Amino acid sequence: MASDKKKILVVDDEAMIRRILTTRLSMVGYKVVAAADGKEALEVFIAEDPDLVVLDVMLPKLDGYGVCQEIRETSDIPIIMLTALGDVADRITGLKLGADDYLVKPFSPKELEVRIEAILRRVDRANVSGSGVVCAGRLQIDFNKRQVTLSEERIRLTNLEFNLLKLLVLRAGEVISRAEILQQIWGYGPRQQADVRVVDVHISRLRVKLKEDPKNPEFIHTDRGTGYFFQKVTEIPQVLGA
Repeated sequence: MASDKKKILVVDDEAMIRRILTTRLSMVGYKVVAAADGKEALEVFIAEDPDLVVLDVMLPKLDGYGVCQEIRETSDIPIIMLTALGDVADRITGLKLGADDYLVKPFSPKELEVRIEAILRRVDRANVSGSGVVCAGRLQIDFNKRQVTLSEERIRLTNLEFNLLKLLVLRAGEVISRAEILQQIWGYGPRQQADVRVVDVHISRLRVKLKEDPKNPEFIHTDRGTGYFFQKVTEIPQVLGA
């Protein structure tokens, strides 16, 4: 059961899907608002200030990729994209634009509920203050303020990106499998190979923001066939809720 009436924005041009998702999500305790096209989605987003967006890719007026891009200009709210596209490369386009996760149509409403719950639980944990500052060369991570600076320049990360970086830093020098990262950060394990691409795309986005040379990374390293690890750091703080 969802707590404290989190608000979900459901965006889909199919009235039946909007109705089913609104009913199901309302039954498990969420407040639900809906939009039928991309332009309306942005208007409702601004007016309603939801806690999470469920966003279809194929929308009239402005597609889901465009909506995701617009939202990411000002907000790091969690976004789950719904796609009927069969090509994995197409499906992960939304992730590259800043979506947190995706589901392929047709999907089980229960599966969507589980993913929403996992993401919102992760966001709630992120609001628990940690303590300490970690230094890794030019990179400084302040767990109290949830801020990251690179060569004294502030780096803007989404909540998900910060949590991903936090996981790697707290276990610096240890290889963490993509499956474990998926479980720890997204709250579910891989059911098929495509699932772990979610991890790869977000690692790639994080590396870009940290201005990493992909051929010679300074911070986040790849253990081929297994996962990723962060370089050794100067200090590992005790962080609450880690």
